Amino acid sequence: MTPWWQEAVLYQIYPRSFADSDGDGMGDLPGITSRLDYVRDLGVDGIWVSPFYLSPMNDAGYDVADYRRVDPVFGSTADADALLRRAHELGLKVLVDLVPNHTSSEHAWFQAALAAGPGSPERARYHFRDGQGRGGAQPPNRWRSVFGGPGWTRVVEPDGTPGQWYLHLFDVTQPDLNWEHPQVRAEFLDILRYWLDRGVDGFRVDVAHALVKAPGLPDYDDAPEAPLTAAGDERPPTHLAPMWDQDGVHEIYRSWRALLDSYGEPARILCAEAWVHPVERAMLYVRPDEMHQSFAFDFLDTPWRAADLREVIAHDRRALASVGAAPTWVLSNHDVVRTASRLGLPAGSPRPNGLGPRSSVRPDPGLGLRRARAAATLMLALPGAAYLYQGEELGLPDHLELPDEVRQDPVWVRTEHRELGRDGCRVPLPWVGDAPSLGFGPSERTWLPQPPEYAALAVDQQVGRPGSTLELYRRLLTLRREHGVGSAALTELTGYGDEVIAYRLDGRSGALAVVVNLGASGVELPGGSTLLVASDPLVAGRLPTDTAAWVLLAEAP
Repeated sequence: MTPWWQEAVLYQIYPRSFADSDGDGMGDLPGITSRLDYVRDLGVDGIWVSPFYLSPMNDAGYDVADYRRVDPVFGSTADADALLRRAHELGLKVLVDLVPNHTSSEHAWFQAALAAGPGSPERARYHFRDGQGRGGAQPPNRWRSVFGGPGWTRVVEPDGTPGQWYLHLFDVTQPDLNWEHPQVRAEFLDILRYWLDRGVDGFRVDVAHALVKAPGLPDYDDAPEAPLTAAGDERPPTHLAPMWDQDGVHEIYRSWRALLDSYGEPARILCAEAWVHPVERAMLYVRPDEMHQSFAFDFLDTPWRAADLREVIAHDRRALASVGAAPTWVLSNHDVVRTASRLGLPAGSPRPNGLGPRSSVRPDPGLGLRRARAAATLMLALPGAAYLYQGEELGLPDHLELPDEVRQDPVWVRTEHRELGRDGCRVPLPWVGDAPSLGFGPSERTWLPQPPEYAALAVDQQVGRPGSTLELYRRLLTLRREHGVGSAALTELTGYGDEVIAYRLDGRSGALAVVVNLGASGVELPGGSTLLVASDPLVAGRLPTDTAAWVLLAEAP
């Protein structure tokens, strides 16, 4: 029997933007719990909840001050328990986010390190170093922050003098932990136990490829490969940068896997956010004694071209099969421009780090939505697991007119407004088209403003409406479950042109095919087949451009 996690579809919930229960404009845990029936009815197998821990919120909760406390803005520990209980009653698995590369600068450990001074045991849990040059006035090396600017910040020592520097690959308020320190390793094993004992079904591990740094923290002249600006295959292997994908991370994850396995069945799982290339390095994270899943980010980053998509699907499947793992497909998350906006850009355009009123290239919204629907129809036909980001099932675009003065992403600040950052994909969801805050909460308040076009895309405007993006997702997820697509055997169908992607899927209920037309002319579906679902209507019985369909293949005579 296929383990549940090898074919599951999980739905990412970004708590700040999912549902607000108390009208303060910020989503919260009771809001999530109140909407879990919607998630269940969508047809997914579980949820991944982004951080809700105690945090000063300098990076929307990815700067954790206490991994065992719920931030009051999101609710309480009792609210977290209630969410877990209700999700399990509905048959939904629950993964929570774990942020092990760095803490908040307000974490008790870092505050103790500042107070203790150079050479102290407290500072050994982070990467504190003396500076270079006269008086140590220059950073210890030339590492850069993913969010822009230097990767080091100098502290003021307890005696008031300029002192050592600490490493932060992300925001200045997110000091990197030293994973060579035994206390760090022991602490995170205990954090895992804490949440496992509360009933979580697993963890999505933030920047899983960053924990271990090369010995001596050697200089590196290039900017680090950022999770927000991944490019094409011309990139050098990630592990050549001393701050990413170092081999020592695998020992850590083997110890975590052993802990999770000790809880027995059903399996508790680990999913890696590892922006690693080439895929032969990424597959190391999902060897049998390490992570269960790792996001296929090269699929997300692949241009909307048939040849490129076919190649990345084949390459990922071959590489992962070599270690006995299944792919974990993903099209979007809280860190990237939404699919309906991204795919509205010219094919092959570099993935932007945010879109806004002054962006040099603006997406075509109709084209973007059409391609986004086709892309989802393709992704959900692929064997393996898949993750959906909240709002993708509504066809939401990025907020393209978000005013500068409301932006909160540290990327926006640290790049001195050169990079717009991720706020545009994090706008609160629309639930009711004519309600205050579009039904996000009981008041008009929202922590980011919602664009006018969200009203027509609200849940109540799409549910039960034939042809809506929401109903397309519901149909796809129903068929995926009924036909066992997640564990089906996949083979490429021949006889189509270069601009068509076509696969046969042999699952529990006969043979299906998925056909995606990226060419300029309509194409015929397989002879004798029965149409099950299409991302957009057929035209004269043919599959039009930028459209995908699932069909039930006719039995051989």
